[in-house]
Amino acid sequence: MLIKSKNEDLETFITIANTGSFTSAANQLDTQVAKVSRAITRLECDLKVTLFNRSTRRIDLTEEGQLFLEYVTEGLDIISRGEEALNNLQSNPAGKLRVDAASPFLYHQLIPYIEDFQLAYPGITLELLSNESIVDLIEKKTDIAIRIGKLSDSNLYAKKLGLSKLRIVASPRYLNKKGAPTCIDDLKEHQIIGFADSPKLNNWFLKDTISLKPSITASSGEAIRQLCINGNGIAVLSDFMVKKDIEKQVLVEILPNSILSPNPREDVHAVYNKNSVLSSRISAFIDFFSTKISL
Repeated sequence: MLIKSKNEDLETFITIANTGSFTSAANQLDTQVAKVSRAITRLECDLKVTLFNRSTRRIDLTEEGQLFLEYVTEGLDIISRGEEALNNLQSNPAGKLRVDAASPFLYHQLIPYIEDFQLAYPGITLELLSNESIVDLIEKKTDIAIRIGKLSDSNLYAKKLGLSKLRIVASPRYLNKKGAPTCIDDLKEHQIIGFADSPKLNNWFLKDTISLKPSITASSGEAIRQLCINGNGIAVLSDFMVKKDIEKQVLVEILPNSILSPNPREDVHAVYNKNSVLSSRISAFIDFFSTKISL
């Protein structure tokens, strides 16, 4: 059977299978739904099979579609590895690199050095994604993710970038109003800022066990940092995002040495999928930022 389909159509097919709808696939590929639909029509004509069962509410892979998906995914990965091998021979990493990180790490540790990275690797096109929760690297077509805290994904390779200690911080403005706590138990009398969507991040790993209920919560560490700077209360944040604030006295560290260390919130890793070879792009990214980030 002669398959005339182009790689672009095959990638569209994989995206639809992963996202579960033509509309979601079009949004992810930044194209029109009609173009996505035409790509599947071409594929089905070439293959002389139906790849998706369509209804008004959802689409599902047919048995033939599921079988084809397995081979297409493997085939495109082989092509990608072939291109990568050629780039490696030339010692010139090139192509798109999708990087995912929580917004605080993105803002404070990656973005300040992006210009230098592009000068060092002009062939790499970076696509930076910000997610506060853990994403599926395959589903989101992400090459590498920066994860803070204890790892649990057995299907990922991980490169430890270091350890970023936790700091209890507040603004001078807040402390002038409310006074500085002198012991861990004093925290009960203060306004606590915590995480809205990740309750486990509200565990401060204090040396004395006390129950603290946040007075205000936010969905990201960066939002919590801004709340803290603006005098809304006390928070625990990673050193990589508040170190400069403390140096500039925008924030003040309180009750130093009150947090158990090391603890599960302090590890910082770069992770990538085990099913793919460590590409020169990923290797270049890890090697470059390992020397730049300040945890």
